[in-house]
Amino acid sequence: MANSSSRSIDDMAIHSRLNDGTAVLLRTIRPEDEDLLREAIAKLSDESRYLRFFSPAPVIPDAVIERLADVDGHDHIAWGALCSECEGQPAIGAVRAVRHKRKSDSEGRLPDGRVGEYSVAVIDAYHGQGLARMLTAALLVDCLAEGITELDVHILSENHAAAGLIRAMGGRREEESHGVADYRLDVAAGLEALRKDDGAPGVRDVLRQLGAA
Repeated sequence: MANSSSRSIDDMAIHSRLNDGTAVLLRTIRPEDEDLLREAIAKLSDESRYLRFFSPAPVIPDAVIERLADVDGHDHIAWGALCSECEGQPAIGAVRAVRHKRKSDSEGRLPDGRVGEYSVAVIDAYHGQGLARMLTAALLVDCLAEGITELDVHILSENHAAAGLIRAMGGRREEESHGVADYRLDVAAGLEALRKDDGAPGVRDVLRQLGAA
C-alpha cells in the first residue's frame, strides 16, 4: 500500500543527544539503507542478535535484510539512529512497526489494519543511554499518524530490558509460549507514558522536534 501521509519517508530527521551526551541523528529508514542495516546487525553481540532475531547466527540472510529495508512509511514504519559524531556515521539502533497483513474473516470482512508488530534493537555499546526510548517515541508518533493504534510485541522471556521498556509504556502481557512472551501496547498510551518520563530528556527533545511534545 502506498504511503498515505503528506510527507516522504526520507524527509524526517532529528538531531539530538543520548544520556551521556553522544550526538545522534534519528531518521526514517529508507529502502537504500540495506548496507547500513547489515553493518549494524553485524556489530550486535551474539546475545543481542539472539534477543532481536531469536537466532545467534553471525550472518543474517539477505532476504531478512531486504525485508528490514522494505519500508514504505505506512504499512512498514521504521526509524534508525546514526552516531553523528562517529567516523562514517554508523547505524547504532533501529525500531520498526509492521502493520499486520489484512485478511478476510469468515464473513468476508476486512479488519481495519490498526494493529502492527513492534521491534527494536540497539548496538551494545549504546545500551542504557535512552536510545531505544527516543527511537520508540518517534515511531509511535508516526504510527498514530498512519493509523496504527496498537502494537503486538513478541520478545524472548529473558529479554528483561525490552520487557521493562514495554511495561514502562503501559504494555500488557498477554501470554507466554515456548519462551516467548507476548505483549500488546496501546500506541497513544505508550506515547503519553514516554512524554511524562522525567528521566528521558532525549525523548522530550525528539517529541519537540516532531511537534508532538
